[in-house]
Amino acid sequence: MRAEASFRAHIKSLGATDRVSPGGWIFRKKGQLDFGESTVAVFPHTIIPGKNYSALPSRSDVPFPPHTICATMHQIGINSYYAHPVLAKGASPEALEWRFIQLGVPWLTNFVLVDDAFSGFLVRSKKYNYLRYKTNVSSLSSSDCMVQFSHESVRIFIENKFMAETSDIDAIVWGDRYTYPMEIKEKVVAQDNDIGEWFGLDTGPFVKLAHYAARKGNLHSLFVVREIEDQKTRLFKQWLVTEFDQLAQWASWVPRSGGPGMGGASSMVVRVPRKAFRVLDAKALSEI
Repeated sequence: MRAEASFRAHIKSLGATDRVSPGGWIFRKKGQLDFGESTVAVFPHTIIPGKNYSALPSRSDVPFPPHTICATMHQIGINSYYAHPVLAKGASPEALEWRFIQLGVPWLTNFVLVDDAFSGFLVRSKKYNYLRYKTNVSSLSSSDCMVQFSHESVRIFIENKFMAETSDIDAIVWGDRYTYPMEIKEKVVAQDNDIGEWFGLDTGPFVKLAHYAARKGNLHSLFVVREIEDQKTRLFKQWLVTEFDQLAQWASWVPRSGGPGMGGASSMVVRVPRKAFRVLDAKALSEI
């Protein structure tokens, strides 16, 4: 979350804000018989404090960028939706609901309820305990907090109703030829005798990026690293980036144990050598 906010600031400093859009979520069916058979991507509207969201949304409320990313997702078989909030005037944030409109398809669509967007997904039999995780957001700006709140709100709204394997899309970069979902992480470089300096990517995000590649089409992906000095001071060093084909080519075939995950257990990481990355500056961004 902190790395994503810092990344947006970095892109703004490069004068390339129009090249990057906020991300969203990707959901896959759970269930022994049809696991992974249906995949849905959702890109939420960023809620603006003080704005009236009591009216039902219309097609005129949909900004242009989601049309492009949803069309790219649709080409590789991922149903993609833009999500818009609905909140009765004077109601508390807990009463916030979301409506969904499928984009990127060659026919006219309208906003629908979550049940229609996630038709066929297993309905949750007991309440989703989303409050078991807490995050300190004191380091985020007000605008970054609203981006994060909107993203978490739509995820919770969906997962309160349906069982799904869920992963985030940190941001979208519009390249000259391709569309790039991004994985953004804050990392300290590690080193061993096998491959020298390397950065670790958890196996879950690695498999997700591989999933995009396996579907082919015009959808590529990027792994972006906000390199820091150490975990204690977290002093910033530089921004680095690699495309998935470079990541897959150079990644070690032998995973290593990573740090503790959200559940407390140690994760497994894919080791990606430093030479697979280049500095993410204006020149690198222009070449994407």
